[in-house]
Amino acid sequence: MQTFEIKEEFLLDGQPIKLISGAIHYFRMTPNQWEDSLYNLKALGANTVETYIPWNLHESIEGEYDFSGLKDVEAFVKLAQKIGLLVILRPSVYICAEWEFGGLPAWLLKEKGIRLRSTDPRFMEKVRQYFKVLIPRLVPLQLTHGGPVIMMQVENEYGSYGMEKEYLRQTKQLMEELGVEVPLFTADGAWEEVLDAGTLIEEGIFVAGNFGSHSKENAEVMKKFMTRHGKKWPIMCMEYWDGWFNRWNEPIIKRDGADLATEVKEMLEVGSLNLYMFHGGTNFGFYNGCSARGALDLPQITSYDYDALLTEWGEPTDKYYHVQKAIKEVCPDVWQAEPRKKELANLGIHPVTASVSLLAIKDTMMKAQKTMYPLSMEEAGEGYGYMLYSAKLNNYFHENKLKIVEANDRVQIYIDGKHQATQYQATLGEELVVNGSKEQTQIQLDVLVENVGRVNYGFKLNSPTQSKGIRGGIMQDIHFHQGYEHYPLTLSETQLQAIDFTAQSDPLQPSFYQIEMVLEYVGDTFIDCSNYGKGVIVVNGMNLGRYWNVGPVHSLYCPKEFLKNGTNEIIIFETEGKEITEIVFSNRPIYQ
Repeated sequence: MQTFEIKEEFLLDGQPIKLISGAIHYFRMTPNQWEDSLYNLKALGANTVETYIPWNLHESIEGEYDFSGLKDVEAFVKLAQKIGLLVILRPSVYICAEWEFGGLPAWLLKEKGIRLRSTDPRFMEKVRQYFKVLIPRLVPLQLTHGGPVIMMQVENEYGSYGMEKEYLRQTKQLMEELGVEVPLFTADGAWEEVLDAGTLIEEGIFVAGNFGSHSKENAEVMKKFMTRHGKKWPIMCMEYWDGWFNRWNEPIIKRDGADLATEVKEMLEVGSLNLYMFHGGTNFGFYNGCSARGALDLPQITSYDYDALLTEWGEPTDKYYHVQKAIKEVCPDVWQAEPRKKELANLGIHPVTASVSLLAIKDTMMKAQKTMYPLSMEEAGEGYGYMLYSAKLNNYFHENKLKIVEANDRVQIYIDGKHQATQYQATLGEELVVNGSKEQTQIQLDVLVENVGRVNYGFKLNSPTQSKGIRGGIMQDIHFHQGYEHYPLTLSETQLQAIDFTAQSDPLQPSFYQIEMVLEYVGDTFIDCSNYGKGVIVVNGMNLGRYWNVGPVHSLYCPKEFLKNGTNEIIIFETEGKEITEIVFSNRPIYQ
């Protein structure tokens, strides 16, 4: 049985080891991609792989757990071991990672006033229930049990959020009680305030840093912090940022490969590192996170390319070769090899075979939940995707004021089926003037609200705006309206199968477009979204994620595993009133 210890150096079986690691998130790619990605990490000269484990992916509905397919963390870890890599796991309940709500499940928000990432007994009880399912799956993967896992994380960047040491202690104790034996660690930025607030150094929990430049200066800060607490541990950067994430309607962020290689070399001279990201992958479905800047929430795009060493689809970049060379210069004895390449396919152009308006089929897709007052997305459903609110207003046969109070994130308002306004960010809650038709005594109001992604980091993590949908209500004139029908739209398999494409079509309303196509061969490809407005694309039941014409990316990556030889069904949900007539595939991504 192997051993891993943290003394003045990292020791594997009693021998010093420099950890050269890369981040690969098993949940941001298909299981068929794991092997190439892990092999390319090994070929870089690395000896370790690191991954987060997102709570909300494995328990999206409270009490229902899923570790299958791209959620099979155990299979990923075992494959890493087979390829010859050690593994660092980060099962902390909060991961940040530009992931929806930083990995916290939306259903936590049903507990009014719950204090996240704290000793709030309600929060800790939910953590305990989750860990009682998760941790026993990880225990046999530890080095002490013959597996490859050498370290596990207690909490992530907690010093950038709180300073409640008892919360960290309770989390640590819970992990140990459930069988974690390998060394535990925390990871925080490299400055005194966050290290002081976010670590458990006084209890012997290893302290790692997160940064992406100024290696020697940051290492010195870490060293001084450890010395002050009587520790002579090695220096490790747990997130060495080699690129950055991207947000809608902003330019793509790039980092020069030669510059990165210089910094990596400096870091390896003073300690160990984990490249974040080595392979970024994709925020499939509704799992993209969101940044907060002042009063604005700025959602991140579907691609998590990150300008990493491998592209979103797994192709080695120039940056890969720069870093590979830098590793060899500092560690001449490492094994390196040529990385595996990726082939991309252009699968042609295929016509739309059917389309239907959401408003025409809302009652055949699902049974409406009826209440007097509006429910939030978390109260009425799973809290992801969209929610359609329908109500009948009295028609006073003259102009009436309409106001939606306390709603998030993006609101589209329809009166008698006609689009009146889209409200988002600065315009949310603005008053409208509406008219009903002259023939009817009631006005049909439909409000489509999209959760564009919960904030994953910073001061807004506990904000009321993390609860999506309509929290306040809808005002007609100066009174709150009562009487609502709720349609949570998660684009689940059940919902998609219930779409009646023979019902009424109206491209000016939020609509579903169906493409049935026969493929004679499949390959990794991109769907060109440059002529679409905003929405999501589902391929054979797999939600590829969101597209939006504000850019900076105008395509969605589609791994070949989501396609099949023979008949394929693609469903596009388009919300902006743009009529879609065809789907166009490309063998390259499309950028602004």
